[in-house]
Amino acid sequence: MVAMLRQSVRESDTAPTIFDFFLYKAVMFLACTEHVPRARREFSDEWPYHITARCINKDWFRLPIEEVWKIFEDYLFGAYLFYNLKIHAFVLMDNHFHLIATTPDANLNAAMHYLMMSSSREITRMSKRINQTYGGPYHASLIKDDRYYLQVYKYVLRNPVEAGMEEKVEHYKYSTLSVLLGTTKSCIPAADEYLKENLDKKIMWLNEEHGQEAKKKIQLGLRRPVFEIPIDRASRKHREIL
Repeated sequence: MVAMLRQSVRESDTAPTIFDFFLYKAVMFLACTEHVPRARREFSDEWPYHITARCINKDWFRLPIEEVWKIFEDYLFGAYLFYNLKIHAFVLMDNHFHLIATTPDANLNAAMHYLMMSSSREITRMSKRINQTYGGPYHASLIKDDRYYLQVYKYVLRNPVEAGMEEKVEHYKYSTLSVLLGTTKSCIPAADEYLKENLDKKIMWLNEEHGQEAKKKIQLGLRRPVFEIPIDRASRKHREIL
């Protein structure tokens, strides 16, 4: 099916039309879903995930970040449209991204396969790079505790500040926070219940540093398939983040 669609696009002698644009998007969608790998575990339809992926060899995307942002805008919208991916937060960095999302259809593997394959293909094409874009598959950590969720949410949105790219979380353009605040226009369908009330107070909280110890605990927790703070060896109990 994909091969037939590709051939029809190639053989067209007329100038591209809006139909051709949607036909091209259909080709990309089908190409990314024909060989979806089998999930290695059962995925949740209730709890959110923290998801991240990094460029190969920790290299940068080799495109201006505004161009990479536009690519992710298109395919995050596609993941929402085709896979019902509920996007809570997305932050694009120079060589990786952070995504917090929920999958009501328990189809994270399929949604991320589409997002990773589509964005990789487009970034590789536009940057004319020889190697693949990503250094490996995405990593996801399931967050099954509301207290942990808020700390991970803060950790994600503070990434540009911690990296010295901005002074305030709300000033960073390549984050769905700026989209939700209305300072950046984007087609990314971000939905964030947390910011609906007491906005000023919550922005102030997001701008407060975690502290090195708390940040280290969060980073260790995110390495696990299910987010969990490491056990304190002395008390044999799970440590609190703060």
